[in-house]
Amino acid sequence: MKPTLEKVGIIFAATGLSANFWTGIGLAFAFASAIAYAWHFEYAFVIGGILLLVSGFFDVIDGQVARVTKKTSKKGAFLDSVFDKIAEVAIFLGILIGGFAEGYVVFFAITLSLLVSYTRARAESLGVKLQGIGIGERAERLLVIAIIGIAGFLNYAMIIVAIIAGITLIQRIVATSSRIKDDYRNLP
Repeated sequence: MKPTLEKVGIIFAATGLSANFWTGIGLAFAFASAIAYAWHFEYAFVIGGILLLVSGFFDVIDGQVARVTKKTSKKGAFLDSVFDKIAEVAIFLGILIGGFAEGYVVFFAITLSLLVSYTRARAESLGVKLQGIGIGERAERLLVIAIIGIAGFLNYAMIIVAIIAGITLIQRIVATSSRIKDDYRNLP
């Protein structure tokens, strides 16, 4: 899979457009997905799901373009992370506004999803790497929403997202707690 992704990255890098540009395109498709869900027209769940998959595709492309062009940067990584969270919140809001899922289910799904991301960011600020830890990282959660949503079961998709995000949160808390080396000091 990695050589295929690298080839796709080379194709998109050949356009001369930056990784940050592709990050913005991914965000635009996420907003389009959110609008489709919120609008709740006939087959909005299908259109929203397809747009969400396209958004996810560009979320992969931006990183591949950065690696292929050897233009990875802290600024790009920051923008990518922030835009990912904005996209995620927009999609959940669209599903909520469109009435595709119960409000409390969407609330738990987005809360647990954001806590998964926060846990990783906080752990990494303490020097603990959590990439790949947990069954429900962002890509998996959005795939669940897109694929199960396209089938017309967005409420169930939200329940599944809440469950896998909750499990991932626990996995990350346990992993971080076991990896942190406490530095106890006597306070004056």
